[in-house]
Amino acid sequence: MMQDSAKKVAESLLQIKAIKLNPTNPFTWASGWHSPIYCDNRKILSYPAVRKQVYEAFAELITEKYPQADIVAGVATGAIAHGVLAAEKLGKPFIYVRSAPKSHGLTNQVEGEFHPGDKVVVIEDLISTGGSSLSAVEALRNAGCEVLGMVAIFTYGFPTAEENFARAGVALDTLSNYNTLIELAREQDYVHEDQLETLRQWRRDPANWNR
Repeated sequence: MMQDSAKKVAESLLQIKAIKLNPTNPFTWASGWHSPIYCDNRKILSYPAVRKQVYEAFAELITEKYPQADIVAGVATGAIAHGVLAAEKLGKPFIYVRSAPKSHGLTNQVEGEFHPGDKVVVIEDLISTGGSSLSAVEALRNAGCEVLGMVAIFTYGFPTAEENFARAGVALDTLSNYNTLIELAREQDYVHEDQLETLRQWRRDPANWNR
């Protein structure tokens, strides 16, 4: 059932071009990595049907895995809107985590109403290496919250991300993932058979691919 749902989300992301695949003319990420894929989940917000598909899938996943959650937290900025919509669907409070503490005023890194001991589920839009996502978890833990786990729209499934989440003791569930996406892209002729191997090679060692 989860696999079926992952495929539907991947299909939507491809249709609205939130995910673009271009194995022959790679993108360059902010990190300097060359990549045959680019993911921009902010586009989801412009498509009401896909937006609803995502927040309803989040609400279903959280209800199933984390029924004891007191609060939904979003990672700024990409996951704030998705987190608010999921929290609204669940009827739960919402807070968000900045990438760094604010430099003025209350210098908060976690914004909103929460109390030490609150059980929190974190929503993220995209998992690459997991670094920024896990620093949000650390900020919540430092603020006294109990982080139950993280849910995200999409993961590239890098081995380094899996190691980072395991080391931090954070459970991660995603609505869709790279393997599902590239299989679907081949089925629907977004990419050719010979490009599939390129897409698989990149995922194994993205930092050194196409150097």
